[in-house]
Amino acid sequence: MSLSTRAIAGIAGVVVVGGAALGTGIYWASDAGKPRESVATLVVGTSSTTAAPTCYNDGKPIDQAAINACVESATAAGKNNKLPMLDVRASDQVGVGVPKDLAKKGWFAFAEGAGDQQSQGNVPIVNNARGTTFSGTVAGHTIMSSTDKTSLTVAVRDPETRDVYAIWFFELKNQTD
Repeated sequence: MSLSTRAIAGIAGVVVVGGAALGTGIYWASDAGKPRESVATLVVGTSSTTAAPTCYNDGKPIDQAAINACVESATAAGKNNKLPMLDVRASDQVGVGVPKDLAKKGWFAFAEGAGDQQSQGNVPIVNNARGTTFSGTVAGHTIMSSTDKTSLTVAVRDPETRDVYAIWFFELKNQTD
């Protein structure tokens, strides 16, 4: 029994349409119609982790009351080991990245609880970056605190208006070996 050219073309058409429908269905199911999160990335050595912002107002400036509440929430999360965390050693290189749309506004990152008296416990990883999405790297030993953890804050802030658009909090678990 032989299939006609018309039948073969019809079967091929069904396969193509079916494949496209399946692919679209899988994409929609994985996306679930939700907007993508504005994730930041923390890189330590060869490891990395990402996180949605702890403080975010859908791309609009965040008011001071919301920032204060967010910092309190992040402090509690840090005490309960609920913040994104990576191990860090003195020999590791540490860097952070932010989404391109937010990097255009301006951003900075710093480690808390590290440094000397002049830095008042905060060591910058990147200051007043604008447009670039990655901080470059700094040596782990320059940002590690003397305790078992080092807090790392990343914030998107317009340097002219000083409006804050997003804040991420990470923890570094200090390793001595």
